[in-house]
Amino acid sequence: MLFNSIHFIFFFPIVVMLYFACSQRYRWVLLLIASYYFYMCWKPEYALLILISTVVDYFAALKMGEITEKKKRRPYLYLSLLVNLGFLFTFKYLDFFSDSINNVLLAFNIFHQVPLYELILPVGISFYTFQTLSYSVDVYNSKVKPEKHFGIFALYVSFFPQLVAGPIERPDRLLPQFHQKFNFDYDRVVAGLKMMAWGFFMKLVIADRLAEIANIVFNNPEKYNGLQVLLGTWGFSFQIFGDFAGYSLIAIGAAKVMGYDLMENFRRPYFSQSIREFWTRWHISLSSWFRDYVYIPLGGNRVVKWRWYYNLMVTFLVSGLWHGANWTFVVWGGLHGLYLVAAILLQPHKNKLKQQIGLKEGSFTNTFLEITTTFILAGFAWIFFRANTVGDAFTLIGNIFNFSWEQFSLNLLAGYPAYKLIIAFLLVALMEFMHSLEEWGEKWGIQHPLYHKNTYVRWAAYVLLITITIGFGVFTSNQFIYFQF
Repeated sequence: MLFNSIHFIFFFPIVVMLYFACSQRYRWVLLLIASYYFYMCWKPEYALLILISTVVDYFAALKMGEITEKKKRRPYLYLSLLVNLGFLFTFKYLDFFSDSINNVLLAFNIFHQVPLYELILPVGISFYTFQTLSYSVDVYNSKVKPEKHFGIFALYVSFFPQLVAGPIERPDRLLPQFHQKFNFDYDRVVAGLKMMAWGFFMKLVIADRLAEIANIVFNNPEKYNGLQVLLGTWGFSFQIFGDFAGYSLIAIGAAKVMGYDLMENFRRPYFSQSIREFWTRWHISLSSWFRDYVYIPLGGNRVVKWRWYYNLMVTFLVSGLWHGANWTFVVWGGLHGLYLVAAILLQPHKNKLKQQIGLKEGSFTNTFLEITTTFILAGFAWIFFRANTVGDAFTLIGNIFNFSWEQFSLNLLAGYPAYKLIIAFLLVALMEFMHSLEEWGEKWGIQHPLYHKNTYVRWAAYVLLITITIGFGVFTSNQFIYFQF
């Protein structure tokens, strides 16, 4: 079931009404049934994978909780890792590695074919696998106690707002909330609905409209040059942001309506002044997961410098592979790792250059340059993320520098009307204007202009947002990008 579908428009209000009408004692039952129904709308049989992971991790955690000596807990942790990562590898990476092996063998004139199984990727497997793994690891490390209520734990694994694309929650945050009783709260419900409305705007109006631009360029890399490639890259940069941040807002808002607090997943990442800051604002639940469960266990930055660089590169290469079974994602992750290593190495020279030219930290010029540089670096990496193959990515990069006078017109893309391009620019400008108000409000204590307005002004703004979404949204039930991960 997609958030941007008629199905969900009926499903969600029904679940919410039944939730508040239901006794606290049975709410977990309602939400668990709703969550499994939500997931089974894609492919019912794959719900069995979630159930197996749930059962294995539940009993593995109970056994670890009975053992005081950490060393003796390891077999149960290994069981959890084997089952969960085994499912993930089989359904997501088996054909990828088999195909890679076949290519290597072919390069050496060894004509042996490793079989490909062409399994359908279960929706959200990367997300719920990481969520349940964090529980097993935290129980193993005695950071949380095992959840004894099987139904509550099953709900933690499968909670429908964030089941298929996050945010990836931690057990110490989400599990206790399922034991709490939340009464109907008008202000909280309205706050959740506002988040959902803004999320739908970002998905339907921004992401799905820009998808048309990005698809034209990235699906025909040899046909486009210069400004056209830059336009496609710009389009995808804001498409993926609108798509995934929009999904996260809908998920967080839907949970908030019922009383549950999911973690923030995006914090205006294109206002970042460095790639390091970018990763504290982009897909926060995943970047913090890799920090806590991969980067820090490897030693983090508490090691000699070469090992620090190694830890960064390994973390981002694995992060790239997590996103998809394609070398394009590995290159994308590797690029971000290189960005961070380069930033560490070049920091002294950067500080010296700023002193020489009189560029002060916090000044408008410095802030503008750093935000622009970060956006360009992130955008360049997005080329690999979106390209169908690594070869296509290099074709597009090579074509960037091929400019012609014919490109300097509104008819940049054949078959894409100029007025649509203008509308897309204006809508992105509107989104970023609203985000800039939030950004300045946090940094300089400027209150959001809607917060101190009367009820009529606020509701007029909400109606305007809904009107824009209906008038300019793309209502073709386009799947969210991160569902494929």
